[in-house]
Amino acid sequence: MRNILRNCILALLLIGLLPINAWAQSRRDKEQTYVLEQPYEVSKITPPQGKKIKNVILMIGDGMSLMHVYSAWTANRGKLFLDNCQTVGLSKTYCADKLITDSGAGGTAIATGQKTNYHYVGVDTQGRPLQSLIDLASAKGMSSGMAVTCRLWDATPADFCCHNSDRDAEAAIVTGYVDCHADYVFGGGAQLFENREDGRDLFKELRDKGFQTPRTWEELVAIKSGKVFAVPYPKDTPLPAERGDLLARSSLKGIELLDQNKNGFFMMIEGSQLDDYGHFNDLDLLMQEIHDFDRTIGAIYEWAAKDGETLVVVTADHETGGLTLVDGDLKEGKIVCKFSTGSHSGVMVPVYAFGPGAEEFTGIYENTAIFDKIKKLLNL
Repeated sequence: MRNILRNCILALLLIGLLPINAWAQSRRDKEQTYVLEQPYEVSKITPPQGKKIKNVILMIGDGMSLMHVYSAWTANRGKLFLDNCQTVGLSKTYCADKLITDSGAGGTAIATGQKTNYHYVGVDTQGRPLQSLIDLASAKGMSSGMAVTCRLWDATPADFCCHNSDRDAEAAIVTGYVDCHADYVFGGGAQLFENREDGRDLFKELRDKGFQTPRTWEELVAIKSGKVFAVPYPKDTPLPAERGDLLARSSLKGIELLDQNKNGFFMMIEGSQLDDYGHFNDLDLLMQEIHDFDRTIGAIYEWAAKDGETLVVVTADHETGGLTLVDGDLKEGKIVCKFSTGSHSGVMVPVYAFGPGAEEFTGIYENTAIFDKIKKLLNL
C-alpha cells in the first residue's frame, strides 16, 4: 500500500498536479534513513594503458553531487563502480545570469562550451543556436548519440540537440530532434512526437530522414545497423525498480551501433531521474537511481576497458536537493540524510575520468571546460 501511494504521488508530481515545492517542503529538514538490503558486487576494472582516443562517452548524473555519491557508496558497503576512475576534478556550475543554475544552462555549458542564461537550452545568452559536441562529432565524420531515462524534451538531452530560450517550451523543443545530427537516440517522451496540436508527426519526419523509429525494446534489439530514434515511453522511462538495467542495456545498444563507424563516436548517457528524486526529497528513490547509474557506469567502464581507445567522463550539471549525510553505518549499508531544498544548490560537482586522456580532467575548472577538453581530445 505504501508503494502504491508513493507511486500515485510521484505521478501527480510528474504531471504537475501536485507542486514539487509543496511536496518537498513537507519532507525537508526531516531525517530520512535508507538501508540497501541487497548490496551489489563491484569488480575492479583496469583502465586501458594506451593513449589513442577514438571515442568519448560522457555520462551525466543529473543533480549528482559528491554527497550523493558518498551516500550511495556508504549504502553499498563502501563500493561503487565509479571508484574505478583514474582521475577526479571539480566543475563550477553557475550560469551566465544566476549563481544557481539549472539543467538547461548547466547542460548547455557542458554540451557547447558556453555559459548561457538560466532555463536556456542549446542557445547563447542572445538566444542564438550553439553547436554541441554531437554537431562537431558529426561534422568530423564520427557517429554520435545519447541514451537517457527522462522525456527527450527535458533540458539535458535537449541541450545537445535542440535550441530554445525557454526550457518549458516543450512541444517546440522536441522539433529540434528532426534536424539533430545524432545517429542514435533513446529516451522517453513519445507523446510530444505525435498527435501534436500543430499536426506534425515527428516520428514520420525522422523516418523520412533515414531514422528507424522502434517503439518497443524488442524492436530496438532487432536493429543491427543504421540510424535509430527509439522512444518506447509516452513520458519518462519507468521507476528504477521497474525498469531494471534499461539504462545500461540501451546505452550498450547505442554503443554497438555507433561503434560500427571506423572514425569513432561521441555518446552522452544521462542518469536523468536523480534530479527528480532530489527535487522530491525522496532518499529511497534517489539511492535507487544513483545505484542504477553506478551499475551503468560499471557496464560502460567494462566496455571501454576492452575497447582500449575510449575515454569515459562522468559528471553532473548541478546539485539537486541540498543533500547532507548526517549519520549512518558503513557495515550495515545504512545512511541517514537530510535535504535542505526542493530545488538546486550551488556546490561544485565532481568530474570523474576513465581511460586514455583521463589526466586532462584533474583540477578545478568551469563546466564549459568539459566541452573544451573533449573537443581537444577528439580533435573536433
